[in-house]
Amino acid sequence: MLYKFKSKAAGDVIMTGASGDQILRILGREPAPQGIFLPQDMPAALAALERAVIEEEAARRRAEEEARAEGRELPPQEGVTLRQRVWPLIEMMKRAHAADKEIVWGV
Repeated sequence: MLYKFKSKAAGDVIMTGASGDQILRILGREPAPQGIFLPQDMPAALAALERAVIEEEAARRRAEEEARAEGRELPPQEGVTLRQRVWPLIEMMKRAHAADKEIVWGV
């Protein structure tokens, strides 16, 4: 499954099902084939996404510090980080909120 987030305030954002599911859960939503983010909900959604990014990066730093303390090195982080994954949606939310436009998917 793919998620295609659309808004009249920004270009479309397309995500794989797993990434979209993860982001919807971060935002307190159950993954669904259709949905909407209303402009008034976007400040809280932005804060939740930014908090999740900070938490992921802090966990990585803690793991690196623990590994260094034990005299070992963590392998490089593989794949796309949460920061990279959510950036397009964060930008879309900022634009949609400023323009008072909703974000929809699956419609």
